[in-house]
Amino acid sequence: MYTIEKLSVLTGKSQKTIRRHIAAGTLKANKTGGKWLVEKVDYIKWLKSSEELMNKKESDSIFEEQQLEVIDTSPEFLDIKSSWKFDAWKNSQETFTHNFIDLFSGAGGLSLGFLMAGFEPLASVEIMEQAVETYKYNFERRLKKQEYVESRDIRQKSIKDELYKKISDIEVDVICGGFPCQGFSMAGNRVITDDRNTLYLDMLEIVRNIRPKFVVMENVEGLRSMLDGGVERKIVADFHQIGYDLKVATLNSADYYVPQIRKRVILIGNRIGKKSYHPSPLLNPKEYVTLGEAIADLQNLEDNKQFNHVRTRHSDEMRERLNNVPEGKSLYGNYSDAWKKSPWNKPSCTIKENHGGVNIHPNEPRVITAREMARLQSFPDDFIFKGSKKWQLVQIGNAVPPLMGKAIALAVKSQLKSD
Repeated sequence: MYTIEKLSVLTGKSQKTIRRHIAAGTLKANKTGGKWLVEKVDYIKWLKSSEELMNKKESDSIFEEQQLEVIDTSPEFLDIKSSWKFDAWKNSQETFTHNFIDLFSGAGGLSLGFLMAGFEPLASVEIMEQAVETYKYNFERRLKKQEYVESRDIRQKSIKDELYKKISDIEVDVICGGFPCQGFSMAGNRVITDDRNTLYLDMLEIVRNIRPKFVVMENVEGLRSMLDGGVERKIVADFHQIGYDLKVATLNSADYYVPQIRKRVILIGNRIGKKSYHPSPLLNPKEYVTLGEAIADLQNLEDNKQFNHVRTRHSDEMRERLNNVPEGKSLYGNYSDAWKKSPWNKPSCTIKENHGGVNIHPNEPRVITAREMARLQSFPDDFIFKGSKKWQLVQIGNAVPPLMGKAIALAVKSQLKSD
């Protein structure tokens, strides 16, 4: 068994580089006692199959800096307060005036936001089976019809061809999607050559073939700093080539009634000569919805599996440790956003996919439940998550907050209405 330190000596590579390969899955390793250990056979396989990748520098990736045309991506903001009360999820009598396709839909956070704003979902693509089960249960129940959504891999040509055939006679208003961002995230080890970082190319291909009026993309804040902005410039240039001039802004979900500080990069573009507005904030920081306001009533609610509200049973020792964590601090001092106890009277810290270990309940010695997590993401209580509790937490943590999605959709809708 080799440690990271030993591999660094053997290969001449930095420990950081080796950690990146472990994070990307190109080097198989197991964590034991807090240390990564690599078996000799896996080390040899890595040497043989990954020599080219090992030597690959960031500049060798698809995001290599090129002589790209300078494109103005400065955002313009639109006041959406007058249309905010509109909610086609709560009021099933509302008619849909526009449509959309959601790529990388997950459990449906962004789709829910667009539906709230009056957009009808035509199709979605998602690879996680549990998320697809959640999506189908909630949207088919609400729409009273079967949507084109199955667990499938967007990278496969057959899946793309099936999607094209499904909507061949329909003029699509919006294609939206939060392409996977694990490789872009500022947390952990970022790998420029991580295959997940190129999934936006599949979205690019689908947009080029379907030609929607608008395209909306969501990603983590870390996208903007990759290669000193080179990743963002490359994405913008690629979409510019197929006729979509993207406007880019970092939005904070708390500005749109989400009881959570969650900053995301939103890219919006169109091919019909309209403005690609981002939504202006609806709240200022003094007006933010707090964690306590969002989940207070759930403290007195008994565990309810059908409602996704099941408390985690911790050991007495863990309960004491959780109880002693001060508000605003983490159980583990080195991890500012892991096992964190957000203050009761402020919005929550960012909800993440971490199997429930991100947030400690401020008033009880336990981590929050899936329903409490969903509340902090702004999911309505009648949106039910499927799968085991573990997979419910993964789906919720990965989701786009629906209310932020609604704000984005309303900004886009303003231009489609005038088309």
